[in-house]
Amino acid sequence: MSAPVYVEEELGRKWDKCLSDSVIKFGGGIVLGSVFSLLFFKRRRWPILMGGGFGVGMAYSNCEKDINATIRSCDPHSPSNEKK
Repeated sequence: MSAPVYVEEELGRKWDKCLSDSVIKFGGGIVLGSVFSLLFFKRRRWPILMGGGFGVGMAYSNCEKDINATIRSCDPHSPSNEKK
């Protein structure tokens, strides 16, 4: 028999996943922004910042969706858990 999974442990795992996802997407955005800056925009700074911003925005959206799904599945009063 498997051990019960507590909500706090599940949220902790989701936060860890969100943090690593944010770092990876931010880094990828910075790298892509740097490449575009070097190749197309005459070494301007705004493509680098824009790439990093897109990466953080994508990570935030994914984290928000994952954490809200976990919280809704655990809330006994949510409309999706009520019996019809």
